[in-house]
Amino acid sequence: MTDRNTAQLIPREVLFGNPDKASTSISPDGKKIGYLAPVDGVLNVWVGPADDPSSARPATDDKGRGIRFYVWAYTNDHILYIQDKEGDENWHLYSVDLTTNQTKDLTPLEGVHAQIQQVSHKMPHEIIVALNDRDPQFHDLYLIDIKTGERRLIQKNDEFAGYITDDDYNIRFAMRMTPDGGSEVLRPTAKDDWELFIKISMEDMLTTSPIGFDKTGRLLYMIDSRERDTAALVALDLDTGEQRLLAQDTQADVSGLMIHPTEKTVQAVAFTHERKRWQILDSSIEEDIACLHGVSDGDVEVVGRTLDDRCWIVAYAVDNGPVRYYRYDRATKDAQFLFTNRKALEGLPLAKMHPVVIKSRDKLDLVSYYTLPAAFGDEPKPGTPLPMVLLVHGGPWARDTWGYDPLHQMLANRGYAVMSVNFRGSTGLGKAFINSANYEWAAKMHDDLVDAVDWAIDTGIADPERVAIMGGSYGGYATLVGMTFTPDLFACGVDIVGPSNLVTLLESIPPYWQPQIEMFTMRVGDHRTEEGRAFLVERSPLTHVDRIEKPLLIGQGANDPRVKQAESDQIVAAMQEKGIPVTYALYSDEGHGFARPENRLSFFAVAEAFLAAHLSGTCEPIGDAFRGSTIAVPAGVEQVVDLDTAMTGHTSKG
Repeated sequence: MTDRNTAQLIPREVLFGNPDKASTSISPDGKKIGYLAPVDGVLNVWVGPADDPSSARPATDDKGRGIRFYVWAYTNDHILYIQDKEGDENWHLYSVDLTTNQTKDLTPLEGVHAQIQQVSHKMPHEIIVALNDRDPQFHDLYLIDIKTGERRLIQKNDEFAGYITDDDYNIRFAMRMTPDGGSEVLRPTAKDDWELFIKISMEDMLTTSPIGFDKTGRLLYMIDSRERDTAALVALDLDTGEQRLLAQDTQADVSGLMIHPTEKTVQAVAFTHERKRWQILDSSIEEDIACLHGVSDGDVEVVGRTLDDRCWIVAYAVDNGPVRYYRYDRATKDAQFLFTNRKALEGLPLAKMHPVVIKSRDKLDLVSYYTLPAAFGDEPKPGTPLPMVLLVHGGPWARDTWGYDPLHQMLANRGYAVMSVNFRGSTGLGKAFINSANYEWAAKMHDDLVDAVDWAIDTGIADPERVAIMGGSYGGYATLVGMTFTPDLFACGVDIVGPSNLVTLLESIPPYWQPQIEMFTMRVGDHRTEEGRAFLVERSPLTHVDRIEKPLLIGQGANDPRVKQAESDQIVAAMQEKGIPVTYALYSDEGHGFARPENRLSFFAVAEAFLAAHLSGTCEPIGDAFRGSTIAVPAGVEQVVDLDTAMTGHTSKG
């Protein structure tokens, strides 16, 4: 590897440790600012005066996994956050009284999955919460007092996947799936029944849905792909039935909205093809947006607004540096810099991310992103082909986007080219693109990944003898597919919480996903029929485990409710039975992915040592990366350089 492909080694701690500050927000009255920041290495919510963020203090006292999501209550004196237990996704909802520093569990129920349904400025002391405490498959709606915790059932649910409520806490619509993989939107009748309001075909199901109301409650906003390919924003007058198109793009679906905090009018709409762009609908914010574009480099995102809409929290995202946060006063047009989310990234040799559209073998546009080592700057090619890591996103009904990505940065810093591909089935690029993936797991969806690798080889970016495949969830499945269906293409693979058997995957989904089972059976395969099971078995990497020829690393959370530990256990056991080497990292306190930074750092320490051995890249030594981690290696400790040494004497935390 040439000197140009190497650079100052960026420590894993900088890339995968806790951020300094994240999820910055402002209280509805504009007097307080909140953000996530570590306390003794654990992410908590901090709150301080909006005009003096440096004096913020911790408002929560989580000592375990760290808080990842919170919102302000409209009392201005309460923070609401959710937390599960060791990755089981049985979320509890907590309320923190900022005046008394008291925390109350609003959903003190074991084995129950809580979801925030609605928080309204009209009802500042109460929120609607969805709970599956009565029936694990269905979420009833409760009105909960955030001060006292008093809970009152307002909607019993025996059939619906979810509800649409308004700011007056009226239940306006219910949604359910149909046997053909489509969905129905129903509205309540005067006789306490439900009537069909909108029927959505399977082809439109993932790209059409109601999203909310204007201030009057008589205008319904919808994301709608019916009679078009890409999902547009439309407004439906509930009194007259008139539908009006507000915004659309011929290449991309709606990917974001700016909505006035009290008028509830949509002021701007985002569309993301290769990069995100905003279409302004409300002229009253044009001057503000123009002003913000002159403040800092990067893609502008308004991430918080006061109820009077005078103050905004604005984030600027780039591909090769930290997020920059500002507090913007609309009256004075003054943007006050607050902080970045990771100060340690400032000044480091971070790499640029290149968007590119690659043609699949059947002529689909695959919106992709690749990163080269920072020494190449803006150059689109390295001159000499590099070892490459193909990073496959999860979902699969999700997508990759342009911007800072810690895995891209770590791998590029270690001398690799890195490629992410929006293969067919990825969202945001029209319904035809999504639907072209139906029944194509391990088939055309994988062909798209292969086509992107071939493109990278043909353009001189990737060394064909040194390409790895890596991903989590669906990306983990894609990794296992790569190792079994195209074993000659990849030099090694890293599978994180990936399913190995599609039959057992679908048989073991969480009960609260059961109302949506037709989405899986109509797009992946039907495990309930003999023919469907045979199809799924053929598309399962476990069936073809004897084809694996190259080294494989697997990471799994023991409490994963989506892709259960058995998915990794069974392919590891099958490989061991056939004498095929595999390294297996298991975490007793994790679920679907690695939430605790100690566990992230330990796994990526193993992963980069594994990749360095098989792609001839550089790596930061494992060292003390296992400190505080629950990593266990039940198989293949001898397969990764220095892993046995690192595990010697290591005692898993917890």
